Amino acid sequence: MNYDLVAVSVTDLNLYIKDKIAGDEALSAVVVKGEISNFKNHYTGHLYFTLKDDKSLIKCIMFKSFAERLGFMPKDGMKVMVFGSVSVFERDGIYQIYVKAIKQDGVGNLYEAYEKLKANLEKEGLFDEKHKQKIPLKPNVIGVLTSQTGSVIRDIINVSTRRNPNTYIRLFPVPVQGPGAAEEIARGIKLMNEKNLADVLIIGRGGGSLEDLWPFNEEVVARAIYNSEIPIISAVGHETDFTIADFVADLRAPTPSAAAELANPDIFELKEKINTYKQRSRLALKKKVEVMRLRYDKIMASHVFKDPYKKINEYSLVLDKNIRALEVSVKNAYSKAKEKFVEKATRLDALSPLKTLTRGYSITEKQGKIIKSKNDLNKDDKISLRFADGEKQAKII
Repeated sequence: MNYDLVAVSVTDLNLYIKDKIAGDEALSAVVVKGEISNFKNHYTGHLYFTLKDDKSLIKCIMFKSFAERLGFMPKDGMKVMVFGSVSVFERDGIYQIYVKAIKQDGVGNLYEAYEKLKANLEKEGLFDEKHKQKIPLKPNVIGVLTSQTGSVIRDIINVSTRRNPNTYIRLFPVPVQGPGAAEEIARGIKLMNEKNLADVLIIGRGGGSLEDLWPFNEEVVARAIYNSEIPIISAVGHETDFTIADFVADLRAPTPSAAAELANPDIFELKEKINTYKQRSRLALKKKVEVMRLRYDKIMASHVFKDPYKKINEYSLVLDKNIRALEVSVKNAYSKAKEKFVEKATRLDALSPLKTLTRGYSITEKQGKIIKSKNDLNKDDKISLRFADGEKQAKII
């Protein structure tokens, strides 16, 4: 080993390499084609992504000033041709393409398969809202299907413990990328259902490229989620990542931490709400009692309760008055009727045949009938003679 060589700093070495690459005219204006992967639209407006083919990949960045000129938004799986220059970012010691323009060059194989499967499952109705189950308000056991060593399970445990220390987390470790991962995820969902090991399931993983997230785009996983009797929350990738599992799941969370928040009610917030409702109920009841007491006092202060006989006495006076009026009315009616009776009786008496009898006349009757003509009588007929003071029997000779 030659110890006489002069040591340089990492920064100096990266700057030297950067200058070498910058001096290569072939790298100052390159057109590279490939498939976009691990795309990220940064809040600053810059676009970060990886350009890859079947054997290799290279990192790319497109600054906001150039990104604003694009007529479309790049996404994972898209085949493109990029124009730009290759340079070194000396802080990280990596070289990348500084993209100035992007032209679409078709859709990647994975993305094409994703869109095809998505369209078929949507047509079948696997995404329909009517099939979505409600997430339990307060689950006792939350099942988690994810990697045993990743940050996802730690985030879920931390959030769940903070929101509800009594919640039990049951981890079913599964691979979340690579060959066979989809089958293991589907098997985990099926087993959790068969054994009834949880009240709600969270399936997920952290962010990654389309290839990394691919197990959650497999049909076997989609159908396992659809057939699950336990409600499932999908938390795959970042907020901008959408997988087929997200569309089939009963609820989609932008991140695993958000999934833990959706599955776990904040027990302290619930207690605070309960206390608030309790206080409101007390105040409402107190106010109700006060209103009822005021109504009671008002009713008891009325004349009906202060002098209950007043109304009775008033009605008694009215009744007495009506009785007197009725008596006067009856007496008047009786007097008038009596006068009419006397008048008619006098007139009737004047016309009475009895008055005539007192003057010496009599009434001749035969068999109860008054004789009005001599022709009504025959010899030897028996007749009755009525006088004022009685009757006598006679015979016609």
